[in-house]
Parts: sequence; C-alpha cells; structure tokens
Amino acid sequence: MVKLRGAAALAAAVLVMSACGSGAGSGSEASPATSSQPRVLKLWHYETADSAMGKAWAEAIKKFEASHPNVTVKFEEKGFEQIQKTASMVLNSDEAPDIMEYNKGNATAGLLSKQGLLTDLSEEVTKRGWDKLLPGGLQTTAKYDDRGVMGSGKWFGVPNYGEFVMVYYNKKLFEKNKVAVPTSFEEFTAGLDTFVKAGVTPIANAGAEYPAQQIFYQLALSKAQKPWLDAFQSYKGKVDFHGPEFTYGADTFADWVKKGYIAKNSSGLKAEDMGVAFMNGKLPIMISGSWWYGRLASEIKDFEWGHFLFPGATMSPGSSGNVWVVPEKSKNKDLAYDFIDITMSKDVQNLLGNSGGVPVAADPAAITDAKSKELIETFNKLTTGDGLAFYPDWPAPGYYDVLVAGVQNLINGSKTSAQVLDEIAKPYEDNLADIGN
Repeated sequence: MVKLRGAAALAAAVLVMSACGSGAGSGSEASPATSSQPRVLKLWHYETADSAMGKAWAEAIKKFEASHPNVTVKFEEKGFEQIQKTASMVLNSDEAPDIMEYNKGNATAGLLSKQGLLTDLSEEVTKRGWDKLLPGGLQTTAKYDDRGVMGSGKWFGVPNYGEFVMVYYNKKLFEKNKVAVPTSFEEFTAGLDTFVKAGVTPIANAGAEYPAQQIFYQLALSKAQKPWLDAFQSYKGKVDFHGPEFTYGADTFADWVKKGYIAKNSSGLKAEDMGVAFMNGKLPIMISGSWWYGRLASEIKDFEWGHFLFPGATMSPGSSGNVWVVPEKSKNKDLAYDFIDITMSKDVQNLLGNSGGVPVAADPAAITDAKSKELIETFNKLTTGDGLAFYPDWPAPGYYDVLVAGVQNLINGSKTSAQVLDEIAKPYEDNLADIGN
C-alpha cells in the first residue's frame, strides 16, 4: 500500500473543482434518460437527514430523478452498525442494492472486494474523470489490491468528501467554568479537572459503538510517529501492542474513567446517545468526527459551540469519507455510475460544503457559511501536516467489534490495560498471517 504521503494533496483537492467537470449521465453505458422502460435504482446509505452528507445525497436524488425521468430512486436508510455487520451476507444475496455507502478500509471495503462482492469501478473512474477529482491521499481508501489491502490496485469505491476526528466544545460551559480553549495537552487535562471539580463529567462518550475506540486511538496517536502508523495501518513493520503508543492509549483512557473525565456508565451508550447529550448542552466536550458537524449546526439552538484539533497530537483519526460502492450483483450498474457522478457535481459538492461537510470538488467562492469555512480550514491544517491517521478498526476484518469490547473493558475496569492489549493484538496478528505478512 502506498504511504499516505499524498495527504497534503488532499488539502489541495478540497474545494477545488477539476477542469474536467462532472455531469450526470456522462459516459453512461445505457442512457436511462432516453429509455421508455420504468426502472428503479435501489440506494442505501446511513447518513442522517440533517447531516451535511444526508442533505447533499437528498439533493443528488432529486437531480438524478429529474435527469432520469423514467427512473425512481428507492432509498433505504440503514444504520451504520446494520451495514457494518450484514454487508457480506446481503451483498452475496439477491437483496443487494444497486449502490451503497460503505465504510472504507481493509477490514470493510477491502474485505468485500477480496470476496468478489464489489464491482471494479476502474474503467468508470477514468471515463468520468473521478480520478482527477480525487488525487493523492483521497485515492488511498478507494483502491484495493488482491489481498484487500488499501492504497493500490483496482478502484472499488468512490469517496466524495473528507472527514476527521476533532474536539467539539460547548462555549457556554467553558465560559461558565472559566476554562480556556487549550493549546497543549496539559492545558486540556487541567480543563477536564476543572469540570470534574465542578461536578460535571467533561467528555461525552459511547462505549458500545465507535466513539470510545476513537478516543483510545487518538490517545495512542499522541505518542506515535509516522513509522508506527505505517506499520499498524499498512503492515510496513511490526507493531508492538505493548509498546509506548498503545500502552499510553489504554492506560490513559482507563485513567480518564477513574478521574471522572469519562462516565463509567458510558460503556453501554451508543453514538446517538453521545451526540444527543452534547447537543442538549449536558456535557462540555465531545471527541468525535466531522460527520456530526452539520447536524450540530442545525440542531444546537441554546448555546454557542466550536471545535479544535486534539491538543498535543500531530495526527488525528481521519481520511477520505466513506465510499460509494456498486455491488457486483447490482442490476442497474449504469444508473449507479450516473448517481455517483451527480454526487461529484459542483452543485451537490457546494451544498455539502455549506452544510458542514468537507467537499472534494466544490467551488471555493460558493462556500459562504462561516461554520463550514472553519471546518474546512481545520481540515486543511491537518492534511497539510500529513496528519490523517485512518481509523483503529481498519487493519483487520472484525476488528471493530474487538475494539468495542476492549474499550468497554477499560471503562468497566473488568480487565487491565495489558489484558485488553493482548486481546486486540491477537486478531491483528492473525490477519497478518492470513494475508501473508
């Protein structure tokens, strides 16, 4: 796999509209707009309606149906966990959709490509110029080799936004408790202590889904350098799960629970519980992804909020966004390609950018929303420093559930850090053996 040395190019790609352009239906194998036969495009994604992506995809559906008058889009909203757990089974059946949003990485899109469940999009990517809109690091999560390892090989997915994990904060609660926006890790933990002394649990968390493991990974990243990241994510060296990076992540996460920074009862909470608690103004901090940004902008009415990158770290979890994939069993591949084309169009990308998303092909002058500009500036800062570190569950199939169980044990105190690290090391090492590394 190629190293994410193109991450700086990702920053340049954000808000740059390629001269090649992108138009619905260009280069389609069979033009549905001229067909007299009614057709149905079966679409699945898991973005909420008020998120930036949800708004953009809803607009894309309208544009698609307007340009394909004999086609109806049958959209089915699926939960992230639902698709995560059932994708292989569903895509190997007659129930497969024609196009689907799916998580990127070796353990997800890579695994499905290895199993022969996804369509090779390489020819369409070149024909429609999507590769021109997705240079450098953006292509890393779109391509997979015969082992299902990202970074090279054939195109099996098309991302059309970027994403990263940040620290959201409630300005009202920060001011009330006289906590300043931190510029160092020491200032950050001092602020957490101030909240605890005031009887406030500082960090919203969800142990039953992805948020807790991303906090654990962020803590590990604060002690990591690029060679460690390349070893863990790209199999370019041996990973010591009891080395300083993961040991610090596990020990510090467990310590944060003991100190009251993270609630002990958060072990069973889901991401939605975490997000709602923060949006309701109950907790001052939420460490999570840019996919929440548009929703926070839409739903928070009672307080001002902001964000900053995790203090003391040069890398954060992040990458291109999730990818559009076309199942091998799709009955309407030409329509699926047309829909992807529309999501890459200037109008949809501009809407994504003004709704709190990080577009890859928008017109810079069209991004007028102040909050959206702040988000994109932070993303550019991170990517300019080559700071996108992917996500902790990517390296091995089934690793997501392993990490959920691991951080739940850290929250509950039912296992030591060393025991948890042993448990997350084994499936990782088993996968290395499976792919011949």
